[in-house]
Amino acid sequence: MQVTGSCHCGAIRFDADIHTQKVSVCHCTDCQRLTGTAFRLSVPAAAGSFHLLDGTPRVYLKKADSGRIREHGFCEICGTPLYATSPGPEPRVYNIRAGALPQAQRELLRPSRQIWYRSRLRWLPPITDAPAIDGDPS
Repeated sequence: MQVTGSCHCGAIRFDADIHTQKVSVCHCTDCQRLTGTAFRLSVPAAAGSFHLLDGTPRVYLKKADSGRIREHGFCEICGTPLYATSPGPEPRVYNIRAGALPQAQRELLRPSRQIWYRSRLRWLPPITDAPAIDGDPS
């Protein structure tokens, strides 16, 4: 599905071709902290399909429990999380943060898996049609 997303203030806009059948809910404590809420909903873009249309994201380098380095792109003006990707040359796979997409597009994103399920906040109702993995599937 072709999408066009943006940060909250509109300073950064992008487009991408996303894999709607690969939507993930991440329950890890880092995603809880980085989003300021209970989990993060992400969808990967096809390699090489992510393009910035306006603005330049600020990048935060985060070391995962696996030891891998991830680039987290966000708007330095309004703070909207936009994507995460691995460092290196293009084409790369960008995991688009669902909140950066318009509401009508977010409505179409049904989770196909849940990762770091052991960190799930217990008051969340279960997502029964999305298999749960207790860790990083990579």
